[in-house]
Amino acid sequence: MSKYLFQRLLVSIPTLIAISIVIFTILALAPGDPMGEFALNPAITAQVRENIRRSLGLDQPIYIRYFKWVTAFVSGDMGYSFTSRSPVSTLILQRLPTTLWVVGSAYILGSLLAVPLGVVSALKRHSTFDRILTTLVFLGFSLPTFFTGLLLIIIFSVQLKWLPFIYNSTLQVTDWQSFVAQVKQSIMPVSVLAIWQTAMLMRFVRSEVLENLHQDFVRTAYAKGLPQYLVIVRHVLRNALIPVVTLVALDIPNLFTGALVTEKVFRVPGIGALLVESISRNDTPVVMSITFIYAILIVVFNLVADILYGLLDPRVQYTKK
Repeated sequence: MSKYLFQRLLVSIPTLIAISIVIFTILALAPGDPMGEFALNPAITAQVRENIRRSLGLDQPIYIRYFKWVTAFVSGDMGYSFTSRSPVSTLILQRLPTTLWVVGSAYILGSLLAVPLGVVSALKRHSTFDRILTTLVFLGFSLPTFFTGLLLIIIFSVQLKWLPFIYNSTLQVTDWQSFVAQVKQSIMPVSVLAIWQTAMLMRFVRSEVLENLHQDFVRTAYAKGLPQYLVIVRHVLRNALIPVVTLVALDIPNLFTGALVTEKVFRVPGIGALLVESISRNDTPVVMSITFIYAILIVVFNLVADILYGLLDPRVQYTKK
């Protein structure tokens, strides 16, 4: 296992370097000028704009800017935002708790719903319950999140006026009343993401349970006289969740970037919204940092998924005999 991990780490380093080069080159060659907003300000002359450009290093060749950025990023310095002049790390840390609260809650809720629903749907295959649930799952998986979000806003905010449709980023939880307000404003964005997450995971759980129900070891367990509950939990579910666990591990990096569309629909001040705003403003340091951190998380959790798969399934061997 240690040899395999070492080999994967050796592969990951050039992969991340290649990703960083591609991202930096695309952002550097993309149309738009980070200094464009200054051009609309008559108080800032062309000479002042040129001085600002020089101070930010935008007058240097791309390869020099890239090496400076890599050196700074490795040392923990993500640079400064072109628009807000704030450290990029500070901007990310300000948005991270909101993203983890909304997106993390949706992932936990979706996972808790997907497993039992997938098992029950597989056990009651071709029943009325299975057909209805499968139809709802396909709807939840097929409908775009912006449509589901707007539908919830129309029903629960505009018509019924039960829930706020704009996320209040200044709300601080200090007592029970503020906690209730925090929960109420989180219900709709969390529900939109949880519906999609539940639909995606439930399909895999149902498929894996159906595949394991007809295996020889399940027939043997029934032949020994074990009750259905123990057979499902100890034998079927344990094996069926192996690919699901790896799928969840691969999906964890999305907790960092958040849900871009959902955060914009409900105006949730998360990292996804920060990324969209930074792209529209040509704020290269912020975009570069968020996308590269996401790439790092993808590479790391791919490795974690491989390790989990080997731990959960003894048939998987990482060493050559």
